[in-house]
Amino acid sequence: MTQRVLVLNGPNLSRLGSREPDVYGATTYAELADLCVAVGAELGLDVEVRQTDDEAELVRWLHEAADGRLPVVLNPAAFTHYSYALRDACAQRTAALIEVHLSNPAAREEFRHTSVIAGVATGTIAGLGPRSYLLALRALVEDEG
Repeated sequence: MTQRVLVLNGPNLSRLGSREPDVYGATTYAELADLCVAVGAELGLDVEVRQTDDEAELVRWLHEAADGRLPVVLNPAAFTHYSYALRDACAQRTAALIEVHLSNPAAREEFRHTSVIAGVATGTIAGLGPRSYLLALRALVEDEG
């Protein structure tokens, strides 16, 4: 049976490719989603990629993952820095949860240096563009192995 994985993305990530390409790169959100699904399939994962600008929807998706014991790759985007509701939903995880970021928050504005998610995540991968997601998917497979 193929392991189902949720790749969840927070606010503004649907704008990839046009939003600050000098920071986030030229890869579009659709290209990133397709890449995650393709690499996931190569790794034996059934990857479902979702994006929302709505904090409550993201919390509901994390509850779904916890209830289904589903591993998660999460790019919380701006919610990284202040959403305690999202942190609390992540803390309920029942499988691995890897926080990812396209850019390196520690090398950016000071308000981006703190992640309220990191303390309840299995791990964090940042600063490697789309490869951050691919490395997270690989880590999920190795975690299961």
